Amino acid sequence: MKGERLGIALLVLATASFAALDSTAKAVGAAVPVLVAMWFRYLLQAAATGALVVARKGRGAFATRRPLLHALRGLLFSGSGVLAFLSLRHLPIGEFTALMMLTPLLITLLAATRLGERVTLPQWALVAGSFGGALLVIQPDARDFKWAMLLPLALVVVNAVYQLLTSRLMRENDAATLQLWTGSVAVGVTTLALPWAGPWPVQPQLWALLALMAVFSTAGHTMLTMAYGHARAPTLTPFLYAQVGFATLAGWLVFGHAPDAWTLLGIAVIAACGVGGTWLAGHRAGR
Repeated sequence: MKGERLGIALLVLATASFAALDSTAKAVGAAVPVLVAMWFRYLLQAAATGALVVARKGRGAFATRRPLLHALRGLLFSGSGVLAFLSLRHLPIGEFTALMMLTPLLITLLAATRLGERVTLPQWALVAGSFGGALLVIQPDARDFKWAMLLPLALVVVNAVYQLLTSRLMRENDAATLQLWTGSVAVGVTTLALPWAGPWPVQPQLWALLALMAVFSTAGHTMLTMAYGHARAPTLTPFLYAQVGFATLAGWLVFGHAPDAWTLLGIAVIAACGVGGTWLAGHRAGR
């Protein structure tokens, strides 16, 4: 029980770090080219992770039987970062984060259609409900609707495939190897793209914010990994939705954005469907 409480506390702190990461990304998004921001973040994150992993595992840190799958995972990670950065230019943080919570339910859908896993009628209902919540958040009939607001939905798809691939690779590799490969590929891809990145920031405060993004990202992923070492996924998953609260609060305090009633309803529907899906999965696993 004590270990589970520690895991929950670490997870909530991780969600706060991710909300802070998204807030910082939104703050610099209008002034820094996306590729420059992603390259700098991945470089610092990979350097910190690589130093720890190589020090512990030595030359065997990169050892794997699935290098192509690791490279694909790194490409998906790079693409998700770019999509997230672009999405935050057009959506408030709370709404963006709520849409990201569709990922676990999309994984359920992919597991049924691609992996042949059995999905119950209540689970299908929760998937449909979460999609309805997403429509309330996006509000496609609103006058200020922009097609760029659909970017988070593309990000949800990328994240779902990324997590399924992570689950596949974790059967043969530890988390340290996955992180090292992912960070290295992300740095390599964004480095190759730098000639087309655009003007580099010159203000010291922008570089400081970019460094802060790497700090929040590294801290969040580290605490997330530690949390799953202290408690089971069914116990922790409902607390992932704390990030929606942190993000909505940050959007109000930092950017002065207060969601309207329909948006709040959509956020609540997505969170309720996500928690319900977690409960159903845990109930089935416990049989």
